[in-house]
Amino acid sequence: QVQLVESGGGLVQAGDSLRLTCTAAGGTLNTYTVAWFRQAPGKEREFVAGINTLHRLSTFQSDSMEDRFTIFRRYDKNEVYLEMLSPIPEDTAVYYCAADESGGGSKSRYADDYEYWGQGTLVTVSS
Repeated sequence: QVQLVESGGGLVQAGDSLRLTCTAAGGTLNTYTVAWFRQAPGKEREFVAGINTLHRLSTFQSDSMEDRFTIFRRYDKNEVYLEMLSPIPEDTAVYYCAADESGGGSKSRYADDYEYWGQGTLVTVSS
């Protein structure tokens, strides 16, 4: 079992980059597939990007967002990152990281497949 903690949210101008960090308190994140989801006010939670633990560190992303986000992880720091490359105001949301314990090769884009969730970090993109 892991406790996930997100950080890095805040106010950012459209077009400026922002990096979100997900780390595991009291455990290791390195054996889990980890994904980022987001939830904007009045909208359902949606998948953004994920990364698994296969040898080649396969990533998988939302088709509609892959040009603005990138995901990567550092095993030495026990962290997974979501880089917002060129955010737009529509990217304003609470961003959550989630971990799937079913196996490091998962590529699920469904929130129900992730057992562990952080509390979220708010990102506000101004125009």
